[in-house]
Amino acid sequence: MWHIGKNKAGWEKSDRGKNRGTKNMIIKEPTRVDLEKWKQIWIQYKDQLHPNRKSGMELLHYLQKKFVLTERFDEHALSTISHNVTMNPHSAEKIPVGEKPIPRAFFLENAGAGTYLYQPENWDDPDLWGGEISRIFVGVELTTGEFMVEGSTLLWDELYAFRGLDEQDLQNYVCVALYVNCCNRIRQWKRKIEKI
Repeated sequence: MWHIGKNKAGWEKSDRGKNRGTKNMIIKEPTRVDLEKWKQIWIQYKDQLHPNRKSGMELLHYLQKKFVLTERFDEHALSTISHNVTMNPHSAEKIPVGEKPIPRAFFLENAGAGTYLYQPENWDDPDLWGGEISRIFVGVELTTGEFMVEGSTLLWDELYAFRGLDEQDLQNYVCVALYVNCCNRIRQWKRKIEKI
């Protein structure tokens, strides 16, 4: 996965607390154990799931409606989003013939509905991102609906669960397992919030 970069995303060192939730974003090479777990989840759920994937525009509208976003127009951020799609064979196959990636880049601000992502109980381990995240970066590629998040695995899981899966994704055991795990994490998080 291509990254925006420590200084580009406004990161600072900190001894922030650890997120107690299970993170589903793949940030390192999966082990054989990971792959076997994902295959078992796929076997369990593949026949129960149906295509429900939302478009890049639907994902963008979800973000814009729910969160306070500050759009970024710098070429480094935009090309990073595009490269995350074109360098991943599964994602690149989703680009329609004759079209090019259409990236959009944002900071998700610590305001409005987005404040929950900045609360200590939802912080990720600071080592995951190289230090404290002062702002969360979100990139959406409009032609495929692919996205990237730096600074919040909880947001990544929320977006993956919201976006859903298409027919191609349903044949991919990694995609199905990530989707099921993301849906479960978001459901658990919502139950926890309702108790407060």
